[in-house]
Amino acid sequence: MDEQRREFLDRLLDAQSPAGFETAAQRVWVEYVGEFADDVQTDAYGNAVATYEGSDDADATEFAFAGHADEVGFIVASIADDGFLRVEPIGGVDGTVSEGTQIEVHTGDGVVNGVIGQTAVHLRGFGGDDEAADVTEQHVDIGAEDGDHACELVSVGDPATAAAGVHELAGSRLAGRALDNRAGSWVAAESLRRAAERDVDCTVHAVSTVQEELGTKGAQMVAFDLEPDVFVAVDVTHAADNPTYPADRASEVELGEGPTVSRGASNHPNVVRAVLDAGETAEIDVQVETDGIRTGTDADAFFTARGGIPTLTLGIPNRYMHTPAEVVDTDDMEGAAELLAAFAEREAARGSFAVDL
Repeated sequence: MDEQRREFLDRLLDAQSPAGFETAAQRVWVEYVGEFADDVQTDAYGNAVATYEGSDDADATEFAFAGHADEVGFIVASIADDGFLRVEPIGGVDGTVSEGTQIEVHTGDGVVNGVIGQTAVHLRGFGGDDEAADVTEQHVDIGAEDGDHACELVSVGDPATAAAGVHELAGSRLAGRALDNRAGSWVAAESLRRAAERDVDCTVHAVSTVQEELGTKGAQMVAFDLEPDVFVAVDVTHAADNPTYPADRASEVELGEGPTVSRGASNHPNVVRAVLDAGETAEIDVQVETDGIRTGTDADAFFTARGGIPTLTLGIPNRYMHTPAEVVDTDDMEGAAELLAAFAEREAARGSFAVDL
């Protein structure tokens, strides 16, 4: 990944933006795509759509490539008289991970540092089989002397995120919080840039949605206004090539072996075939995985919109999802962006992906 693209990714990852509070990440994204998009629109909740208008032909294909801007996090639910905070999860926060985690509470006056308390193992007993408390039962220590002091620092309703930065691992691999799904929003923006660079003869939208972690809410809003011929949701997917992956879950997905194309559920068979063919023609490594019931991504919101929009989920392999130390390979991200640009170029004149009955 070149210096300019990596700087964009780092800025996205530095922007703490839990679901419902995505403004920081969306500002970074909009600024970047504004350099090459013909038009950038945002809505009342902060969804962003950048458009490259490569053709005036009504029969040309209209593509939409989307990643979500939000991440999992916390929200301050109460401030106790002793100065400790109680929080609620934003999205699918893992209580086994949050205990003992340093966090940042994002207030109107700036960041307030805190720690989600964990009883020392000496007091719990070594070798015990303790279960983590629910996130709502855990407490946050911001160092306040009492409740009045805490109220001077934070307010009920302030969001919070894990205090974790980006760390380079061996080769082209990165660890950090919010790779779910800044990796996907990076790919959506970068695929638009590459499509524009190729001067593809079609219309391409790059979309950065909000509130995916709360149930694909932002995608539902965008799908009301946008009517592409094909929609691709770019999101992280579970990599199976590590000791933490459950042995009873079948998967062949590996880090560094390319983005994944999903088959089944909302993934349209003609779009699946077209993207795989584009990857083969462009000699881009692509993996295949399955979605038996639902994808758990923005694809689930889009494919039933407007009577049915042919949709696909494109995955970025990710280890340790929904932790402050997710791991991805940036080569997979670049492969995904290149694949989508190649797909738009190859299918620019196709128009419809409807099944033939």
